[in-house]
Parts: sequence; structure tokens; C-alpha cells
Amino acid sequence: MMLPQSRPVVSRVHYAWIIVAVTFVAVIVTAGVRATPGVLIVPYEQEFHWSRATISLALGINLLLYGAIGPFAAAIMDRFGVRRTMILSFAASAAGVALTPAMTQPWQLIMLWGCLVGLATGFIGAYLAAFIAARWFRTHEGLVVGILTSGYAAGQLVFLPTMAALVTHGGWRLMSLVLAGAVVALLPLLALFMRDRPEDLGLAAYGSERGARPPAAPQGNPVAVAFRALGTGIRLRDFWLIAGGYFVCGATTNGLIGTHLIPACVDHGLSEVAGAGVLAATGVFALLGGTISGWLSDRCDNRLLLCAYYGFRGLSLIYLPFAFDMPVYGLWAFSMVYGLDWIASGPPTVRLLIQVVGAERIGIMVAWITVIHQIGSASAAYLAGVLRIAFGTYLEAFMMSGMLLVAAAIMVLFIGAGRRTREPEAVATAVL
Repeated sequence: MMLPQSRPVVSRVHYAWIIVAVTFVAVIVTAGVRATPGVLIVPYEQEFHWSRATISLALGINLLLYGAIGPFAAAIMDRFGVRRTMILSFAASAAGVALTPAMTQPWQLIMLWGCLVGLATGFIGAYLAAFIAARWFRTHEGLVVGILTSGYAAGQLVFLPTMAALVTHGGWRLMSLVLAGAVVALLPLLALFMRDRPEDLGLAAYGSERGARPPAAPQGNPVAVAFRALGTGIRLRDFWLIAGGYFVCGATTNGLIGTHLIPACVDHGLSEVAGAGVLAATGVFALLGGTISGWLSDRCDNRLLLCAYYGFRGLSLIYLPFAFDMPVYGLWAFSMVYGLDWIASGPPTVRLLIQVVGAERIGIMVAWITVIHQIGSASAAYLAGVLRIAFGTYLEAFMMSGMLLVAAAIMVLFIGAGRRTREPEAVATAVL
């Protein structure tokens, strides 16, 4: 006699959405760590009398290593697991931030914030949104990428005003210890709720058929896996068009505005807290813009979306030098337009890259274009500081960045032009 098989109780909320929630919190904390250097430039100048170019060099190294570690971080996560890798990276970030109050020399700034914090936070880099979406979802990938990408704006919104107020009222050393404590507080959440794959819980990816077989775990050296993926991508023209736009994106976001907007506000008579407020307001609109962009990227031509995002961001940067001399609404208008575009480029970029290289190694491929993104960030972070010393103003840096964005807006329209065959399947196979 056959006994009826018992069925497992199905939760109304797929665990994939819990993973999104945990990753979103991790991204918020990472964004808080990454936004902090913009608050520290002026205090370091005043206490240590270091030049802005010296401080910008350390921050440029931070941005460069943050991007450079991405492809290898994605391969390491594939090989050794997401939870383990994230816990170790946050522990290293907390150590780097906690050691900051003992710093007295520029080389220590370079070692702590440039190298240690840059590498540690790079494991929670921009590639992670695509990595989680590809592993846990088969539908709504664009929306998931948009939500997780908007976490960087949310972190800026939560941490920047708080960190600026702590610097003003308690000093930058107290601020560093509070920030390190916030990073440490995240570790139990990751240990309890983060999981590597849906198969670990006996689940299929959200939106997939129950019978679908999970992809085989990658074997071999993670470094070799990362470089094999890059070797596939660099043979494709569309890869370079996407990466070129992302280079300009990095230069005009993390490198320029993320690093130098607060010092530029101080140059025009605003306090650091007020400058952080402007940057935080930008984060409010970025949170909205990133989420909406994720929804649109599942439905619209992503080339047109990128063209619009880069174009409007470029116009907002050209407008910014004049906004400083306007009444208060001038900077708030910049915050709205620039903020809506800040991270909105992430979801359409990921969707276009999937069309070009396939979904099998999208995490690693997004990490590689993030390397190029962060090369742009590091270049702009350093060069903007040099231009500020040379001309006594950020006008030239803002204008050049705006024109670069207009050029990038035109360039991305050529992605996919003349492509007659479907390349993703062949490319994805080659990566493996």
C-alpha cells in the first residue's frame, strides 16, 4: 500500500527575497564606509596639513583597488561561498576603519583607507547585485539589480549626515570608531541569514522550474577563471562600448562627486554638514532612480535608457558650478537631477552585458567592467584634486566631466549595432 508523500510547507516569501534584504543591508553599510572619505578630506587638511592632492591619491588608490579586486572576489565567491567571503571582507573593513584613529602619517592613510579598506569593500562591490540576481532569480533580475544598486544610495543617505555630524561635534576619530562598530554589528546578520545558493535550502531559483538543474560549481583557480572570462569579453566590440561608458560613469560619480562635492561646498562657504546634506539628498533621489531604472530595464531599450541617464547627468555637472552661486534651490535642483541618474545606469548596463556575454558568468563580467569603472573613479578622484590645486576651483573638473558624459551618451547608442547573430550562448560556453 502506497502512503501519501508529505509535502514540505512552502513559505509565502521565497528565500531569495530574504537574500535580497540581507544583501541590501550589507550594501548600505559598505556604502557608508565608502562615503566616509569625502567627510574626512577637510579634517585631515586642518589637523595634519596634508595637501588635498596627497589625500586624493590615497582615496584614488581606494577606488582603484575597490574595483580591481571585483573579478577575483566574484570568482572566490563562486568557489568558496558568498557567506564566508562576505563575513571575512566585513571583518577586514572593520579592522581598517578601527585602526584609523592611530594614524599620523600619509603612508598610513594610504595603507589603511587606500589598500585595506579599498580591497575589503571591493568584495561587496557593484558586481554583487548582478551576482545575487543571476544566482537566486530567473525573473525580475533587472528589478533586483535596481534594488541592490540603490542600496549604495541608501547607505550614503543614512551614513553621510551622521558621519559629518560626528566629525563636527566629536571629531573624526570618534566617527571612525562608530563606523567600525556599525560594520561589526552586521557580522551576526550575515552569519545567520546569508546563504550561498538556493539549492542549499532545497529550493529552485525564484521564477525557475522545479526541475531545472543548478549550474555546476566552478572548479580551478579563481584567478584563472576570472581571466578566462575577461579573455572572452575583450574580443567583443560591444563589451568595450559598455565598459567605456562605465569608465565615464565611475569618473563622474564615485571619483568626482562622491569624493569632492563636500570639499567643493566648503570652498563656496558651506559647512561640511551642509555639504553632506546635499550629498545625502542626492542619495534620496538615487535610491528612487535606481529602483525605477531596474523596473524600466526589464521593459525598455536599455541603450536609450543609458543614453538618457548619461546625458542628463552630464548636463547636471555642467550646471553644478553655477548652482553654488544661486540661492539654496540651485543645489537642490542639482541633487534631484544628478541623484536620479547617479546609480540608474547600473541595471541597463547589466542587462546589456547579459545580451553580449550571456548569464553564466555575469557576476565576473560585471566585476571586470567595474574595474574599468573604478579606474575612472580613481583617475577623477586624483585629477580633480590636482585641478583644484592648480586653478583654485573645481570648475574645470566639473565641466570636463560633463562633456565626457555627453560623449558617453552618444557612444552607448552603438551597442549592438550591426550584430546579426545571438552571441551570448556562444560566449557563455567559451567562458566555461
